[in-house]
Amino acid sequence: MPSSPIRKLAGYAEAAKRNGIKIYHLNIGQPDIKTPQVALDALHGVDRSILEYSPSQGYLGLRTGMVAYYAGYGIDLSPDEIIITAGGSEAVMFAFMACLDPGDEIIVTDPSYANYMAFAISCGAVLKPVRTTIDNGFRLPPVEEFEKQISSRTKAILICNPNNPTGYLYTRSEMRQIRDLVKKYDLWLFSDEVYREFIYTKQPYISAFHLEGIDDNVVLIDSVSKRYSECGIRIGALITRNREVRESVMKFCQARLSPPLIGQIIAEASLSTPKAYMDEVYEEYLDRRNFLIDGLNKIPGVYSPTPMGAFYTMVRLPVDDAEKFCQWCLTDFNFEGETVMMAPAAGFYTDPSEGRDQVRMAYVLNKTDLARALVVLAKALEAYQKLSSRESHP
Repeated sequence: MPSSPIRKLAGYAEAAKRNGIKIYHLNIGQPDIKTPQVALDALHGVDRSILEYSPSQGYLGLRTGMVAYYAGYGIDLSPDEIIITAGGSEAVMFAFMACLDPGDEIIVTDPSYANYMAFAISCGAVLKPVRTTIDNGFRLPPVEEFEKQISSRTKAILICNPNNPTGYLYTRSEMRQIRDLVKKYDLWLFSDEVYREFIYTKQPYISAFHLEGIDDNVVLIDSVSKRYSECGIRIGALITRNREVRESVMKFCQARLSPPLIGQIIAEASLSTPKAYMDEVYEEYLDRRNFLIDGLNKIPGVYSPTPMGAFYTMVRLPVDDAEKFCQWCLTDFNFEGETVMMAPAAGFYTDPSEGRDQVRMAYVLNKTDLARALVVLAKALEAYQKLSSRESHP
């Protein structure tokens, strides 16, 4: 089981904080955006004498509300097709456990969300990567590259759209090509779509549920964590029209008894979040994206493509070992009492020898903090390069 590149350096960060160092957290998708007031009101209004189990599938009121939410995106569902989970992470795990046997293979784009690898290892599945590169903005390769990875053990294709960690947004043509592969080889299509609210291009959002002819093959993963800045309530969803998959998933749901009670109360209230809130949050992330990418590409030797969705970007740094650099930033460096924390990108690749000079950054901080983080990063790179030069020429 690999350590999470997002959290593996957390111990060093805590030690730095104890020593009085301020850390700008670019490593994790924890927004500093205020949670919607309707959600906070629901939290404060919890008035129960018993904090009971909920149904294993989740409360009907929440699932019914989610039906209306998806209808706004042209996705027609019934409450029975929605299973509430303890975050999107549990939804991914349950999808793998219900649909795959040990040794089965899942095709993923490389790099991909690091925890997919941990979930696959947990149920004995194997990730088969289709490589994308930072040089062309992580654009998908021709569909033939996907087909090359298909073997007798291939059972699924896993996509994240918009993508974490790259911010890439799948085009309609790419989604149709994936659909054709799913149909041709009768594969599962696991589609993680938790960032659908954050698309920064006129290109339309294409859900796996918009694809014709594969209704029984699609398992959609969702979460309220990033949509409403509610990471801590741990509410996600596994959604599928395939009855057999739902019945299998429910066995795992019953084994863990129920999804979080308080989280579901908050999530149901969040469905009535005013459009004005969502519009304001969208504009804020768009502004932060433009600010961060422009600032990164002005630092000598640094390169980041412009992400089209989500709120992450992969960044190439002028260092040989990004993990070593990220750790050094926390243990040996500060500029005026401040430093930065980033996620080493190698952990997002199935082959850890890839992405050694890259990090993933999340633009979840306000622009004042982002501006300062850019200054600190530039100073860190300057100091690190001087240190490396001295070590090479003692």
